[in-house]
Amino acid sequence: MQAVKQRIAAAALAAGRDPATVGLLAVSKTWPAESVRAAARAGQKAFGENYVQEGVDKIAALADTGLEWHFIGPLQSNKTRLVASHFDWMHSLERVKVAERLSAQRPDHLPPLNVCIQVNVSGEASKSGVAPDQVVALARQVADLPRLRLRGLMCIPEPDGGAGVLRERFGLLRELLGELRARGHAVDTLSMGMSDDLELAIEAGSTLVRVGSAIFGTRTGVRM
Repeated sequence: MQAVKQRIAAAALAAGRDPATVGLLAVSKTWPAESVRAAARAGQKAFGENYVQEGVDKIAALADTGLEWHFIGPLQSNKTRLVASHFDWMHSLERVKVAERLSAQRPDHLPPLNVCIQVNVSGEASKSGVAPDQVVALARQVADLPRLRLRGLMCIPEPDGGAGVLRERFGLLRELLGELRARGHAVDTLSMGMSDDLELAIEAGSTLVRVGSAIFGTRTGVRM
């Protein structure tokens, strides 16, 4: 954990940024609640889950910790109620139908659900996310929903593109966030960068890096 925080701080300083402007989201998918609790004891507060039921189970098991929970995986319409009821953030929004369901199903006693629009910056057919030219329209629709708070954008570039390609992808997301701000949206979050490329993401302006293996180790591939 400390090594990751040191990497984040060094990357921020190298980019002329305050390290405090870059948050760390610990990706805890496939890791049991005990591993999350250990990371929490080490000072980590925000955790990301890719599978709805696995995340909900951990949230229940760790209800005494006061942690912040982010859903970062693809979300089917029939599972929106669980995310709306249990999570604090949702990073992978790509359809207005899902946004409408999340807003309608968000309990009144909870604050609005923080959401990021996932953008397919690489144009891969197999990759989730909206096309860059659809971001403005979706953002306008999401911003009008009463129980959601549009916070920013998220991306997952192709992993083997090299530093030049990654800089281009991350730069595109940064530009899109700037366009949303220019259109009056109070967005503040660029969710980009993972264990292998967090330095490049921070250089490009990331405000939240999503790190799993560098914190928890190599995943077993078994959901827990």
